[in-house]
Amino acid sequence: MLALIAGQGRLPAVLAAAQAGAQGDRPLVCALEGFAPEGLAVDIRFRLETLGTLIGDLRARGVRRVCMAGAVRRMTIDPGLIDAATRPLVPILQRAQAGGDDAALRAVIAVFEQAGLHIVAAHEVAPDLLPPPGCATRAQPDEGARADAVRAQAIVAAMGRADTGQSCAVLKGQALAIEGVFGTDWMLSSLRARPDSGGGILYKAPKPAQDRRADLPAIGPETVPGAQAAGLGGIVIEAGGVIVLDRAQVLEDCDRRGLFLWVREPSG
Repeated sequence: MLALIAGQGRLPAVLAAAQAGAQGDRPLVCALEGFAPEGLAVDIRFRLETLGTLIGDLRARGVRRVCMAGAVRRMTIDPGLIDAATRPLVPILQRAQAGGDDAALRAVIAVFEQAGLHIVAAHEVAPDLLPPPGCATRAQPDEGARADAVRAQAIVAAMGRADTGQSCAVLKGQALAIEGVFGTDWMLSSLRARPDSGGGILYKAPKPAQDRRADLPAIGPETVPGAQAAGLGGIVIEAGGVIVLDRAQVLEDCDRRGLFLWVREPSG
């Protein structure tokens, strides 16, 4: 049985539908309090302070596989709400809270694995979420965009080593913007008042040492108008490392707006 640890956004609903279609059974949907997924009924709501109880409940229900998907923010642990089953996990959770996003995910994954639960990646549940390499749009990246992609890969890799963002916008080898705590959409919105005439790329990739079983970066139909409004000429994502939600719609929107979507094999 699969349990889906669901955060905000549409990805958990996509995975639940894929699981039901492929296996004929709906996953058990568990959501951190305050971070309900979009368009998906939640079976169990929990807090970090009751994570140990959740894990015990999953095991009692016969769950053996866990998939983590959707957006969550850092939360402060309330010592007064920690239950007995979670108390032994407190040192791990505190270390996770003190580290970066990737460190926190690794710590949570380790907690589930130590309880005998197997972590399943989102793209294992729904393989079509990762598009094949290439550029399937009518617009194609020119030499300038290809050079910018090389530069952007280096920028995102440096960001990843610091355990920060997973995307940036680059024009003529220079970073126009880098992703911070508020995410890609906010980064793109910050470029709408840019003083130049436009151009450049949005680049997105996982962190170099990221555990790809959780928190892979993603784009969807909302990314395309955001990139166009930011004055960019196209979107570049790392092949095998970035989820595309509603791929057909994304490609159609890119074609209608004159943008390219390049699924690029990383260089070097």
